[in-house]
Amino acid sequence: MSKGQETKASILDASLQIASRVGFDALTIGQLADRTDMSKSGLFAHFRSKEQLQLQTLEWARERFTDVVVRPTLAAPRGEPRVRALFERWLDWEQDGLSGGCVFVAASIEYDDQPGPMQDELVRHQRDWTEFIATVAGTAVSEGHFRADLDTEQLAFALQGLMLGYHHAHRLLRDPRALERTRAGFEQLLESAR
Repeated sequence: MSKGQETKASILDASLQIASRVGFDALTIGQLADRTDMSKSGLFAHFRSKEQLQLQTLEWARERFTDVVVRPTLAAPRGEPRVRALFERWLDWEQDGLSGGCVFVAASIEYDDQPGPMQDELVRHQRDWTEFIATVAGTAVSEGHFRADLDTEQLAFALQGLMLGYHHAHRLLRDPRALERTRAGFEQLLESAR
C-alpha cells in the first residue's frame, strides 16, 4: 500500500468511527479534519464534497465488513459449519471496535426514508448481504445439513431479524443477556432449518 493509500485508509477509518457514532448526515469534512489533524482543504482534495465523503465511508465500511465477515465465512467448511461461521463473524463485526456499533444498522435507520445515492448504495449493500446469507444457507441444504425444502430467503430474513434484535438489545437496551438470547435464537433457527 502506498503512502497515499495508507493516508486515505487512515482518514476513512476515522470517518467510519465518526459515522458509527453520529450518523452519516452529521459527518462533515470539518469534523473529520478535527479528528485527523488534517486541514479541511487537504481532506476536500480527497473527497470533493460531503456526499462523496459519505459514499466513500460507506464503501469503506463494506470493504471492512467483507474482510471481517464474508471472507472468513467463505473459508469455513460448506454447509451448517459455514452458516455458523457467518453468524460468529457477524458477531465479531458487531463487536469490532466501532464506537457506535454497526454502521449499517445506523445508516439503515438514517436513510430508510431519504432517497438518493446514499440510500441506493445502502440498499445495494444490504441486498447483497441478504443474498449472501441465503446462498450460505443454500450450501447447508446442498450438503444435506438442512432440509431440502428450506426457504433460504426466509432463513436469511429471520437471521437478519435476529441480528437486528441483538443490536437493539445490546446497544440501546444494554441487556446483559443480549448475546445469550441471540445465540439461543440462532440455535432455534438452525433447528427449524434441519
